[in-house]
This record gives sequence, C-alpha cells and structure tokens, in this order.
Amino acid sequence: MKNLKIQLVLVMSVIMTTLSYGQTKMEVSTEMSPSKNIVETAVNSEVHTTLVAAIKAADLVETLSSDGPFTVFAPTNSAFGNLPEGTVETLLKPENIKQLQAVLTYHVIAGKFSASDVVAAIKKGDGKVELKTVNGGMITAMLDGKSVKIKDSKGNVATVTIADLDQTNGVIHVIDTVLLP
Repeated sequence: MKNLKIQLVLVMSVIMTTLSYGQTKMEVSTEMSPSKNIVETAVNSEVHTTLVAAIKAADLVETLSSDGPFTVFAPTNSAFGNLPEGTVETLLKPENIKQLQAVLTYHVIAGKFSASDVVAAIKKGDGKVELKTVNGGMITAMLDGKSVKIKDSKGNVATVTIADLDQTNGVIHVIDTVLLP
C-alpha cells in the first residue's frame, strides 16, 4: 500500500510538471514573430486578448504599429484579471479613453531595450533604474535574483515572465501585473 501511495505521488508530480510546462510553453508559443509588429503579434497571442481589446478601445493600434522603436511591457490576460473587479470594463468605456491611453502608454518606452540592456542599466544604477514611459511617467526596473521586476508609481511590482520577443518595431517583454501610472 505504501508503494502504491509513493507511485501515485510520483505520477501526480509528473502530471503536474507536464501541465505546468505545457502552460509555460503555450505562453511562449503564442505566435510571437520577429517578422510582425507589436500589434500584429499581440493580436495573435492568446494570452494578450485583453491587452489587444484595450489597445483597440484606446485608439492606439496605429501608434503601436508605427516604426517605433518601442519597448512594451505587455501584461497578460491574467494580469488584467487581477485588477479590482470592474476596472477593465470601466477603462474600456469610450468616455474613459484618456485614462485608458494613460494606462497603456505607461507600459511603453520609446526605443528598443532588450533584457540585457535593462539588466545592464540596473547594474549601472546600483540595483535599479528609472525608465521614462511614453505617457511621461516613470517606472523602476530592478533585479530580484535573476528576475527583472518593474515597479510602478503606485508601488505595484510586475515580473518579466518572458523577455526579448523581438518585433519589427521594437521588443515585447511579457509581465504578470498591470502597471498603473
């Protein structure tokens, strides 16, 4: 009986590991392509449908499809889902377009900054670097072990979960939290 329990635990561990790996793999393989621009890539990503809806509602498709270059910290659907209930719905209303634009452009930096560029700037800045966003606000990048963290003006901290998704007009870094100006 004891051996059966151990085998069951081992089988469950393998299944959970496989499922976890599959979820991570799914996020990585969401048709991110260096031959597409930032918006085209986001549209093809199953984990960024909320971001795409917000970009469209904010009338930012043309801007984020332009030559750039841009560095985009792209929150996933689950990141938007972690906002207080009703936040996304409220931001998507036409009368809140300016507020939505402010939130979205707070996730964008002018220029193309790879993960190695960001890490080098953090190290040069003695553990952190302030980055000016397209909306004029500041975000702070720092390291937590080997993970890059991004802190917003409200004190929220996002982790870069996938870095360096090169695009024709910049780079996307996927994050797990929505940044707020």
